[in-house]
Amino acid sequence: MIAAGLDPELVVVNARIRTMDARGSVAEALAVSGGRIAFVGASKDARALAGPGTRLVDAGGRLVLPGFNDAHVHFLSGGFQLSSVDLRDAGSKEEFARRIGEFAKKSGKGRWVLGGDWDHELWPGAPLPAKEWIDGLTPETPVFVSRLDGHMALANSLALRLAGVTRDTKDPAGGVIVRDAAGEPTGVLKDAAMGLVYRVVPDSTFQEKLEAARAASRHAASLGVTSVTDVSAGADIGVYQTLLERGELLTRIYAAWPLPRWQELAATGVRRAFGGPMLRTGALKGFADGSLGSTTALFDEPYADDPSTAGIPSDEMADPAKMQERITGAMRAGLQLCLHAIGDKANGIILDMLARAARETGERHARARIEHAQHLRPADIPRFRELGVIASMQPYHAADDGRWADKRIGRKRAETTYAFRSLLDAGATLAFGSDWTVAPLDPLKGVQAAVTRQTIDGKNPQGWVPAQKISVEEAVRAYTMGSAYAEWMEKEKGSLEPGKLADFVLLDRDIFTAAPETIERTRVVMTVVGGRIVYEGAVR
Repeated sequence: MIAAGLDPELVVVNARIRTMDARGSVAEALAVSGGRIAFVGASKDARALAGPGTRLVDAGGRLVLPGFNDAHVHFLSGGFQLSSVDLRDAGSKEEFARRIGEFAKKSGKGRWVLGGDWDHELWPGAPLPAKEWIDGLTPETPVFVSRLDGHMALANSLALRLAGVTRDTKDPAGGVIVRDAAGEPTGVLKDAAMGLVYRVVPDSTFQEKLEAARAASRHAASLGVTSVTDVSAGADIGVYQTLLERGELLTRIYAAWPLPRWQELAATGVRRAFGGPMLRTGALKGFADGSLGSTTALFDEPYADDPSTAGIPSDEMADPAKMQERITGAMRAGLQLCLHAIGDKANGIILDMLARAARETGERHARARIEHAQHLRPADIPRFRELGVIASMQPYHAADDGRWADKRIGRKRAETTYAFRSLLDAGATLAFGSDWTVAPLDPLKGVQAAVTRQTIDGKNPQGWVPAQKISVEEAVRAYTMGSAYAEWMEKEKGSLEPGKLADFVLLDRDIFTAAPETIERTRVVMTVVGGRIVYEGAVR
């Protein structure tokens, strides 16, 4: 049935629309009215709806998908990184140092150099950086640049001095100060130890945060990302509110608070998924361990390339009873849990804690999420479905970490690493994201990684652990309906159906028929949020 006199504000015709509804429907056209999908069907019927105020878009046979929903980002950090020193592809220690030195020179004396996103696995021999590499280039500029996973960072001597970190400084719970053979700090700080320096870094002003959030939102729009879960938003939700009031927020945001502050949030009466369609809160981000790249992810067995350690629990997990109390209390208060776990032991512990919290609270439909769910014991995979726990995963990490993960944990443990296929086959819900700025925000890179599992160094053309590949359909669903479900919004977005929010993306090629290894070459032609065109790119 077509509504007469609808007079939609936007009509798209001559498209191949993958609606991602439960039937897997494909349509030619859609119409938008009042920011929502009003019609999905044939082009001739959609054209008939157009009125004098309607913008008519001829898609030229191109693919239309629901807007990508990134289930795990650090949105403000991403915005700041867009204007920070870029070390992501620095392929040697010399290039690493050169870029920092040049950026420090442009930044000016005394201004902190932050961000970076370096990856020591790109460097010959994969050595950890040291302060001596950059001290001579930055004598009057404090530097604290993080590894791309955010679980370790390098400080120069000036930054260590400002933070009061010396050979006598003890490792904090959940953190490591890397030291040389003489016991002197090398400048690398892991996990909770990074806080020793971050506490003396000047806070960004509200205006600086606004600029970063604006840049992040524009960047997201250019990539077809219409929604995100910002797992590190916290009190910065006010920044997003200001942009929303100004009409400058182009991205729907679900904002998470730190788990240790759960009682503050619970005391307000706020529960999960509180807010409007553009900005919501009620989620909590907690940490069980660190990262694989920093050898701080918590495993049952030691690292293959460093048998002296099996990783470390996070500072939050240093007292397991306290962690359990927080998880149970937050679940009882109706708040949503988003818990970071990388190593197999960390994932097992979190699943145990969530099971206990569900028993004690009687809450069977909490939609708790494990963020990353990266390395799993085979026996833990079916527990995701059994407990209703969502696997919030970032497929690009498989393409990235797969270059060197085998040397860290061996091939046997890697068989259930980024276990997309096994989790889906076990009936678990996958919610895909990027972990930006740890990885690129571009969801098409993530889709390609999930489908091909090819590593970014080109050394695994058939895929790293190919048994865990999934289809394009499954990957897109995890980036749309899966991530909408993970934030309690599957009735509002995630598929293109009448009544749902008009969030969609027009692509320049059909990723369902393109060669899988070329998916990441796809470009966004148009991004629409709530019927509003927020990005238009050039058509090739």
